[in-house]
Amino acid sequence: MQINLEEKNDIAVYRVTGDIDIESSPEVKKFFDKVAKEQRSKVLVNLKEVNYVDSSGLATLVEIFKNLRTYGGKLKLSNLSAKVNGLFEITKLDKLFDISEEEDDALSSF
Repeated sequence: MQINLEEKNDIAVYRVTGDIDIESSPEVKKFFDKVAKEQRSKVLVNLKEVNYVDSSGLATLVEIFKNLRTYGGKLKLSNLSAKVNGLFEITKLDKLFDISEEEDDALSSF
């Protein structure tokens, strides 16, 4: 699991590489807890290099969403693979998250 940050204007773009599962979820949560403490107002998580998300990964993403929302921060997701997007649709989390097919679309929608 690897998470890289790139600043684009006033938006923090995090690119995740690797699966978000029972083993990596605690690391992802810990990383984004720091992001919440910094109170970043605009956060984009690019999941292009994520091939698999399990239930603990979904729970972690929901927790990140809630943590950012407590201070008015916005979280958007982009570049979900067909498999990961299908999981969001099945669980109806596509209704909770603002998901864009491409990073540029997500950036322009903030």
